[in-house]
Amino acid sequence: MLDLKLLQNNFDEIVEKLKKKKIKEEVLKELKRLFVVLKEQKSILETLQSEQNKKSKLFPVYLKEKKDVNELKKELETNKQKITVQQKIVNEIEEELEIYALNIPNIPDDIVPVGKDEDSNVEIKKVLEPKEFDFKPKEHWELGENLDWIDFTRGVKIAQSRFSVLKNDAAKMERALINYMLDFNAKRGFKEVCVPYIVNKESMRGTGQLPKFEDDLFKIEAEELYLIPTAEVPLTNLFRDEILKEEDLPILMSGYTACFRKEAGSAGRDTRGMIRQHQFDKVELVSIAKPEESDKIFDKMVQCASDLLTSLVLPHRLVMLCGGDLGFSAAKTIDLEVWLPGQNKYREISSISNTRDFQARRAKIRYKNNKKNKLVHTLNGSSLAVGRTLIAIMENYQQKDGTVAIPEVLKKYM
Repeated sequence: MLDLKLLQNNFDEIVEKLKKKKIKEEVLKELKRLFVVLKEQKSILETLQSEQNKKSKLFPVYLKEKKDVNELKKELETNKQKITVQQKIVNEIEEELEIYALNIPNIPDDIVPVGKDEDSNVEIKKVLEPKEFDFKPKEHWELGENLDWIDFTRGVKIAQSRFSVLKNDAAKMERALINYMLDFNAKRGFKEVCVPYIVNKESMRGTGQLPKFEDDLFKIEAEELYLIPTAEVPLTNLFRDEILKEEDLPILMSGYTACFRKEAGSAGRDTRGMIRQHQFDKVELVSIAKPEESDKIFDKMVQCASDLLTSLVLPHRLVMLCGGDLGFSAAKTIDLEVWLPGQNKYREISSISNTRDFQARRAKIRYKNNKKNKLVHTLNGSSLAVGRTLIAIMENYQQKDGTVAIPEVLKKYM
């Protein structure tokens, strides 16, 4: 959540920075106004409470001096009623302010490029050269159907559109990729954690999915529970409402989960194949760090995901997201885009983000530093989206006869 005191004290600067995320100045002015009103109403409440305390202390004095306390009782009762009314006013403004603030995105770092959408993202570098084929490479959905690896029709039959069924060697490779990714990340210091696929409302709020993105979540009917859109949610919220020991930081985690998304804003996009599914597998990286260490850990996470793709001999590129394409909770993000020869383009396969203290403030994740409690920094990233990795292998490792070779590093897993 946005630091409201920071907004109050540096309003013009924060407005300029949030313009990168297309947030209008009027929205922030209303947030600032609410903050000022809350401060004023709290001051009134504190004055009434102070007066109540002072007058309450007069009781033993009056009794000792044998003075009439009836008038004092009336004054205290009247003041008590005023406090009750004023407390309600403060509570209502606090609720309104929190709801408003929870919908304001994180402040982008200065390094984040200005831009409206993905067309303004900045390429950092390419890793590995795309393979030259002596035949026209097929797209993954054609390969999948020809090899009897992917059944799109039955996926729709048992669920709905944007669901698919993996079969035979594709199902084996999906499982092999999950195991390989977790082992690869463990060697880089990311400890494996297995978490629930269902979380409560507080967890979704803690990492920024609620309240703003409720329409994209699968909610369990009659329950305040949700299917997770990414393992970032349960992994980060493991430490919600906790004060960590400084010596335990950084905490580096990796976890596999299925992910569930309605893809509410993607109507008409990637309707064929497995690029954009309602359910997909992903191996996630999540780090909890001290503020001064978070940039170094961010680089470590990006390098880990890039090296993982390199080990699979999959050409890819690193892209810095512009403000208009930056996620709600992210202060900065680097996407890794893998080359898909069948589509003749790079497609996102991983997204590594530093959220600074944005999620930590929402989820109240702190650490003890010189007897003071400070907010941690949280970082998250895909390592990798398993289905998209399978797609990339199918398209990059396809043979002229329509078969698909197996990457060398996966052979012992299959």
